[in-house]
Amino acid sequence: MQLSRFTDYSLRVLFYVATNRERLATLGEIAGFYGISLEHLRKVVHALGKSGHLETFRGKKGGIRLAIAPSSINLGALIKQTEGEYPLIDCSIGPCCLVTSCSLQTVLAEAQRAFFSCLSGYTLDDLLDNPVMQQQLIATDEP
Repeated sequence: MQLSRFTDYSLRVLFYVATNRERLATLGEIAGFYGISLEHLRKVVHALGKSGHLETFRGKKGGIRLAIAPSSINLGALIKQTEGEYPLIDCSIGPCCLVTSCSLQTVLAEAQRAFFSCLSGYTLDDLLDNPVMQQQLIATDEP
């Protein structure tokens, strides 16, 4: 199982704005910091704003910041939101001749529940409890 680029970028944006909370961050600044596409980030930030994780401000002095405390951002819930909770395989596609007797879908569903259960035990704040990572995330060339 691999998380999507959308989820990866969502986490990166949250890391960045949570570490630089004393000011608004800009999309260009975050894109430059991570070396990723501004257009991808625009979609990510829009979704995080709609979900209530970020506050966004337009205009010349606009930017983004966390809308809620990092300790309130549950990783399991965030990743379920960004990835969706779809079966790891879709046995109805094909259709597979083993669909009535195969137990693979059940085993994968159990593994997926365990995956989200593990992630649900952590918050953004837990991930940010790393001084080296925090130091790397502190903006050195603020706008």
